[in-house]
Amino acid sequence: MTTYPGSCHCGAITIALTSEKKPQELRVGRCGCSFCRRHGARTMGDPVGSVEFRAAPQRLLRYRFGLGITDYLLCARCGAYVGAVMPDDGGPIGIVNVNSLEIRDTFDPAPPLHHYDGEDEARRRSRRRKFWMKASVIA
Repeated sequence: MTTYPGSCHCGAITIALTSEKKPQELRVGRCGCSFCRRHGARTMGDPVGSVEFRAAPQRLLRYRFGLGITDYLLCARCGAYVGAVMPDDGGPIGIVNVNSLEIRDTFDPAPPLHHYDGEDEARRRSRRRKFWMKASVIA
């Protein structure tokens, strides 16, 4: 397993993505929702990996929209979107915005754009369980 570090722009939120995959083997995509598109997000998860977000409580903002089942994590100081975490039966799962990783230039600058309009909660949770990874937020 390799740990790939990252952070928000100002460094108030740190990220540790752990995976046995090499960066070029990780599946990166873009969500077509207005939030992700406005942030220029490129996100990925590794179902056998994990991600840890760490910040002082006053530096981490959680934002919910749409179905209201996911915390989108933003820095309260610099405004960077670093990832998302969703509570799940086996514990939280999440994705990381690869723009926040130190290896960000390794990834395709324009990965496939995916639209999830019309998904209900059950379908969304099912899809995420296949592609997202174990996640923890320490704040």
